[in-house]
Formats: sequence, structure tokens, C-alpha cells
Amino acid sequence: MTDNDTEFGRDLIAAMQEAAAIVRGKADAARVHLPPGAIDVRAIRARLGLSRPAFAERFGLAATAVRDWEQGLRRPGPAARTLLLVIARSPETVAQAVAEAAA
Repeated sequence: MTDNDTEFGRDLIAAMQEAAAIVRGKADAARVHLPPGAIDVRAIRARLGLSRPAFAERFGLAATAVRDWEQGLRRPGPAARTLLLVIARSPETVAQAVAEAAA
């Protein structure tokens, strides 16, 4: 290493070496870890077999909010988090309530 090496540079080189090892199949990719109490919206939606727009419409949510939650751009607030927990446990009950409220 030269005198111009920085910790950032060394970290960047190590990250690229790790990425190359993953591509070659010599290392496993990192796993995504959600913080305690986080809601995995994508997993809930996937388990129900719904697209983002269909999930949002069925449960009275904004499609942009669903997208942002899934991409980690935003986290559901307390009310949305509670709704998502109920959707995960009893999706038909929530869908029925939303449909009745819209009628």
C-alpha cells in the first residue's frame, strides 16, 4: 500500500473483492436484516400474491407509500404499521372493511 492509502480506499477495495467473490460463487451474499419491529411489507404483499397497486387498492393504501416502504425510502408510521400487522394476520377482514367503507 502507498502513503496515499485511506481507510475509505481500503474499505472500497475490500468491498469490491467481496462482490467479486460473491459473483464467482465463492462467498454468500449478505442478508437483509430488518430492525426489530420493522414490517416487511414486500413479504406480506408477496404472500397474498398481489401487485403493489392491487395491494394498495385492496387495503386502502397509497401505492406510492407501499413502494416507498418496500424500497426502504420510508417506514410506516404507527397507524400504518398497525394496519399492516392486521393485514398480515387477517387480510380478508381488512379488505372487507375497506370495501364496505368505500361503498
